[in-house]
Amino acid sequence: MRRSSLLLFALLFAFGCGDSGGVAPGGTGGTGTGGTSDGGDGGTGASDGGTGGDAGSDMGEMPAPELSLVEDVLYVGRFDDSDPGEVLLSWSGSGFVIRFRGTSAQATFRGGRLFTVVVDGEEQPAPLEVSNDVVRSYDLATDLPDGEHTIEVYRRTEAANGPTVVGAVVVDGEPLSVSRPTRQLEIVGDSWSTGVAVDDANGLCDFRSEDHFASWGSIAARALDAELSTVAWGGRGVIRGPMSEVYDRVVGTEAGSTGTIRPVDAVLVSLGANDFTDGELPSEFVSGYVALLEQIRRQHPDALIGCIWPELPDASETAIARAAIDEAVAERVTAGDDQVMGAALELEELVDLACDDYHPGAETHALMADKTIAFLKAELGW
Repeated sequence: MRRSSLLLFALLFAFGCGDSGGVAPGGTGGTGTGGTSDGGDGGTGASDGGTGGDAGSDMGEMPAPELSLVEDVLYVGRFDDSDPGEVLLSWSGSGFVIRFRGTSAQATFRGGRLFTVVVDGEEQPAPLEVSNDVVRSYDLATDLPDGEHTIEVYRRTEAANGPTVVGAVVVDGEPLSVSRPTRQLEIVGDSWSTGVAVDDANGLCDFRSEDHFASWGSIAARALDAELSTVAWGGRGVIRGPMSEVYDRVVGTEAGSTGTIRPVDAVLVSLGANDFTDGELPSEFVSGYVALLEQIRRQHPDALIGCIWPELPDASETAIARAAIDEAVAERVTAGDDQVMGAALELEELVDLACDDYHPGAETHALMADKTIAFLKAELGW
């Protein structure tokens, strides 16, 4: 729930530095100067605001729209809302959902990064680009038909790039309540789970090509009407760059960070590929995997935990990883955790590769999602 003390904050940024005119739903501002790019993974995407006409104009000043603070914002993924004036988002796919009756919506951000905006179920063609170091108000949607609308905003960029701060969310009409999905899913993984390189629409394999919304987990969660929390970080493994170091964090880059981690019905662990060196796993891989499963269990006491075997270019490495993960699962089951199991979600082949010729492409992510959907339906009846 957002707090009424944010209303002044909302109005100041909506009118003081807002992106006030003519932006298509989900756009980042094609008019105005919008500031300069900060060199990170996202420009400002907002205009500097207009003057509202010349002082001596016969037209006079246009009446300002009546904005309403949205207090019933559904934040998804992990988030820190300990400060009454802002919410910190860090992990891939974290974001928020609002419903309202009206024609437009805005939100204030700082901290950089790219976001996917979904308006009434339709993903908008251009990501929302947030300034790295300036608090600004950004249009989430404008010029909508006057009626009820749902807007979803999801972080495309992974946690390693630092958090984004969300301030007030305002609409030009009546805020409506948002129902939380009854199914809850968490994915623990590496770059294959963040959507690295999957979107090469600009012809470059740069930060813009990372798109969690197009990843296998996000596709599967949407198909199953499940709320998704992704705890994934490119390059991390079980022992090398251990996921255990960051798994309990709400803000990935901040040790000891706390906030909201909601319990889930199922956790899918997709790790191991980054642990190989010269075709071998570290000798402590199994014990490390067991410790990670215990760590996940402490966060989610009642969840089904599915352990996915990584798909590696070398078939012998895939076999080694599968045997090691099976051993870790067996150890947890022997210890009394009968809600841990192997998840055979591997594909016979990777249909396509992304723009970096290593990570899965869009078709492969879709096929991985199909496997995930079938597994969760079979095990949980989803």
